[in-house]
Amino acid sequence: MIDKLKYEIELRAQGIEYICGVDEVGRGPLAGPVVCAAVIMPPDNLIEGVDDSKKLCEKKRETLAETIKKNAVAYAICRVESSIIDEINILEATKLCMKNAVESLEIKPQFVLVDGNMKLDVDIPQKSIIKGDYLSYTIGAASIVAKHFRDKLMCDYAMQYPEYALKNIRVTAQKYTYRPS
Repeated sequence: MIDKLKYEIELRAQGIEYICGVDEVGRGPLAGPVVCAAVIMPPDNLIEGVDDSKKLCEKKRETLAETIKKNAVAYAICRVESSIIDEINILEATKLCMKNAVESLEIKPQFVLVDGNMKLDVDIPQKSIIKGDYLSYTIGAASIVAKHFRDKLMCDYAMQYPEYALKNIRVTAQKYTYRPS
């Protein structure tokens, strides 16, 4: 767990208390919105098992998402719908979604750790970390919250629109497969 706290430890040593991790899910799927979560975690209450959401089974993600939301100093979940993605492209939609999530937090972060190589248009110091959901505890927590939310949303869509067989689309480590019913 200590290796996943490298960035948070460095920032806290500089006196930064409110560190936000932000991550997205839904950049490559066949359907649905891009969903982003921003999370500020307390430094003294670490949750065992926080990791890249794609590495966790659905049940573990669900349990961790609820624990993270219950223990977070603050969290926010935002989404950008497919109509906006079509209008501005997926990269811009992802950056917009991340920005909205960060700005929706009830507590303004002092620093933002961003998964990937994007720079967000926010007036807060930030660091982009490639594979941040694996390398940073805080981004990992955001990854879990975002993925759990989007998975539930896609299940709801599958019930609402059964003709699209959305329940048969599974996401596994950035590879998408279709399994007919």
